[in-house]
Amino acid sequence: MKNIISFVIRYIPRPFLQRVSPIAMKFLALTNKGSDVTCPVCDHQYKKFLPYGRIARENALCPNCLSLERHRLMWLFLKEKTNFFTGKLKVLHIAPEHCFIKRFEALENLDYVTADLESPLAKVKMDVHEIPFEEDTFDVVFCNHVMEHVEDDLKACSEINRVLKANGWGIIQSPVYPLEHTLEDSSVTEPAERERIFGQRDHVRKYGNDYAERLRKSGIGMEENKFVKNLPADKIKKYALPPNEIIFVCSKG
Repeated sequence: MKNIISFVIRYIPRPFLQRVSPIAMKFLALTNKGSDVTCPVCDHQYKKFLPYGRIARENALCPNCLSLERHRLMWLFLKEKTNFFTGKLKVLHIAPEHCFIKRFEALENLDYVTADLESPLAKVKMDVHEIPFEEDTFDVVFCNHVMEHVEDDLKACSEINRVLKANGWGIIQSPVYPLEHTLEDSSVTEPAERERIFGQRDHVRKYGNDYAERLRKSGIGMEENKFVKNLPADKIKKYALPPNEIIFVCSKG
């Protein structure tokens, strides 16, 4: 199972996966019945979650809603630490995750806009380098696991900063590696070499511990929130959360 999932993630185009994965996952869910883990996003329970990743992680993917560890953590953070589920908010969700879209669309308190350059799940076709909305439009912007793919991450962040309202906030997650400084080399264009150096064939950089500091250079505010560190161990186990994941909360700079 691990090898199959790793192969599919590496070589099958993401837009195709986004369309067919929910169907395939329904079948796999039948083989994983149990109550040891719970997905807080969809409330389904399993013996364990499915493996996922190029180097497959155990207990990672919810077969019902397709949430991963980071999505379940973000859901809990939004529930416990923000007014996302109660406030009257205009939201821009860039590269929207499958597990969130229908649930966020169903929230009557939100004016919810999904956008992406390629994803078939998004309603607005948009390049994050040139966001087609006026200044001070959104109360909340989500843009997760995008910055490692784009040509100019600081330009993209400056655009997010531009469309945020004065008291706006958001979440901008990315893989962060135990490096002192972000690794970047625009001369590396061969997919196999990008995978070797940056961790994935469509990544153009590998972020280090300077991630938040780097993005602040765009003018946006960035907070490193260690929400997961304050959760009890049994809750982390129950929801299969990433124990060291920092939530990068942005604000209008």
